[in-house]
Amino acid sequence: MIVARLGSHNPTMSDSSRGLLLKHFRWIEGHADVWAIFRDAKALRQVVAGLVEPFRNSDVTAICGIESRGFLLGGAAAVELGVGFIPVRKRDGLFPGDKITAAAEPDYRQRSHPLRLQRSSLGSHDRVLLVDDWIETGSQALTTRQMVERCGSSWVGCSVLVDQLCDDRRAALGTVMSLVRADELPVWTG
Repeated sequence: MIVARLGSHNPTMSDSSRGLLLKHFRWIEGHADVWAIFRDAKALRQVVAGLVEPFRNSDVTAICGIESRGFLLGGAAAVELGVGFIPVRKRDGLFPGDKITAAAEPDYRQRSHPLRLQRSSLGSHDRVLLVDDWIETGSQALTTRQMVERCGSSWVGCSVLVDQLCDDRRAALGTVMSLVRADELPVWTG
């Protein structure tokens, strides 16, 4: 299991990605806001490159992203790596075809989300990386891992902007990489 910030892999890329994330991060009414990254094309490009850098030589064949920011970051990461994107939907949105469905344990807001993945989107040859904005409880990531493995695919790990995961959950997720840890973010001064 690897537990590290991206800085241990490529200092130039990670320092730039990390710096841009911290530059664009802000608190709004006590809520973490990373949306400004998506408005700045240079920052988005660099942050996405930083997310995939540790996995460039991991033979990833697909990127999973959990609705909603995981769709944006995961889709961009898939393009960056030249692989396909696999959406993981929550609740009721249109999603045709045979699906694997699993309920995630409660998240940081104590909400339990049913997650869905199209069964035909993955096979036994796939090596899957999850890309998302934030990991705190790991419940949705772990549920996604279980669905990926039910498709017969291999789990490569997770790459996120912000890691707030407790160590007891980390072992179940395998490799978890991030641009920053939550304790490195500016403090909310409300």
